Amino acid sequence: MDPHPKAPPTVPLATLPLPRADARSERPAQPPAGHSTSTTERGSFCLALCTCGWRGPARRSRDLARKDATLHTAG
Repeated sequence: MDPHPKAPPTVPLATLPLPRADARSERPAQPPAGHSTSTTERGSFCLALCTCGWRGPARRSRDLARKDATLHTAG
């Protein structure tokens, strides 16, 4: 496919500088001290999330999503 005739020329990716390493990104990520859960809605579904990265199944019932979070933090 040919480029659009009025499109501006693009810069080659190799000529762009790499992002600088930030002081915060050099430290290893610390895991959270405990599990902190919350629920979020995605469309008509609700799911439980935890700070450890765990994610519960999508539920239509908010109450079931809360129960999933409670079971996750309990064990």
